[in-house]
Amino acid sequence: MTPPSFSPGLFDRLDAEWALLCSDGSVRAVVAGWLTADQLGPGIAAACDVWVSDLGPEHVLAVLRPAGRPGFGDSLSDGVLRALLRRASGAGGAAVLAARVVLQTMVPAAVRLARSQVRSFGGRCFEDVAQVVVAALFETVVSGRIHARPGRPAANLMLDALKRACRELGADRDSLDADVFGAKEQICSGPGPYEHAYASTVRAAAHAAGLASDEEPDRGRLELLGLLVDAIESGVLSPADARAIAWHYTVSPVPDARAAAAAGTTAGAWQRRRSRAVHALRASLRPVG
Repeated sequence: MTPPSFSPGLFDRLDAEWALLCSDGSVRAVVAGWLTADQLGPGIAAACDVWVSDLGPEHVLAVLRPAGRPGFGDSLSDGVLRALLRRASGAGGAAVLAARVVLQTMVPAAVRLARSQVRSFGGRCFEDVAQVVVAALFETVVSGRIHARPGRPAANLMLDALKRACRELGADRDSLDADVFGAKEQICSGPGPYEHAYASTVRAAAHAAGLASDEEPDRGRLELLGLLVDAIESGVLSPADARAIAWHYTVSPVPDARAAAAAGTTAGAWQRRRSRAVHALRASLRPVG
């Protein structure tokens, strides 16, 4: 199996391909093997009211995308999604198949994201934007990045795909060279279910890292906090470095003297820390190559 090709009628093609995968005996056998190895079969079978021996891709999708509960599922769906993401980061056809299952799970969110980006990035038709969004989502799925921060893995997955898609769509207007703190211009408008989950996840993680303030964050502020939390997790920034940025780039900045006192340093040292942190964060966001 090869990664999905992106062409006009993309989401219809993905749905048609999915139906074929679900009817393929070899695909069903591979999926059943995963569920047995990861000890997920009994839970999925109970949720879908089927025998473990009858499980296939459609049952995995049913758990990952529960009927009547759009957005993100419970602990079972989170565990299944994390297991699939681990497999998708490997090599070979089995890894691509795992990524394809995840991709199908996220199709509704990808449709919403593509529609919102048609509005944000004028001059592109829906199918052009859809190709960028699905490519960004697929690249995110196979990247091996599984967030450790609290929150639903699906929300974190769509956040990372959103960043990739917005950067790609914004490249035509040279937005990648803009100040990272103008990211609010890149984020899509019109909140959907995954965006609400993303906002909740970012707020919780930012609060745990000491980045949040009392103000209600707007979309640009949430994007900045998300970048900072990611930078801490990846080792690009220390928590103190991230706080030096978060406390300054906000509607009501914390005075350097007060921030420095809280950190046990001087205002000058705190300003130098912020400058170095901004440089490191910008460098980490530049495309490689």
